[in-house]
Amino acid sequence: MNPATLKFVLIGVLVLLLITTGATWKVQDWRYGKQLAEQSDLHKDDLSMISNAAAAKVRADQDKRLVLEQRLEAIDQTHYKELSDAQTKQDHVRDRLATAELRLSVLLDAADSASGYSVPAYTGAGGMVHGGTRARLDPAHAQRIVSITDEGDRGLIALRACQDYVRNIRSTN
Repeated sequence: MNPATLKFVLIGVLVLLLITTGATWKVQDWRYGKQLAEQSDLHKDDLSMISNAAAAKVRADQDKRLVLEQRLEAIDQTHYKELSDAQTKQDHVRDRLATAELRLSVLLDAADSASGYSVPAYTGAGGMVHGGTRARLDPAHAQRIVSITDEGDRGLIALRACQDYVRNIRSTN
């Protein structure tokens, strides 16, 4: 073989090698590109499922919160009504005490000789005393007693409202 033919063969082999390498590179690119596209699609599907699950969880939590808020609102309304009714009752009793339409009395222990006071039995106009000896309270003291019971009633109503609130909060968790 002469040197020109050898050169031509070497150039031909080199060109064939370059074409083969390029073709192999291109085939690998298509194959890996396809695999990357499939992985990307799977990743998108996973992200979509995670996103949908998170959105469903958020909706469920929002629904639970809305139900809880509605129950707490109902408790607040009930509490306010109880408080208002108790206040109205106390005002009515206070008014009746102020106009002497109502008088408070206490039951005395007739066997208590230590007090040294003898209080006659009280009977209202046209009424009878049931039980033992009773003494009528001064209207100012009666007003103070009604005020104390009013504060106690409001405290009990507030306590009941707090207990209902805590029960509702615990039941949702």
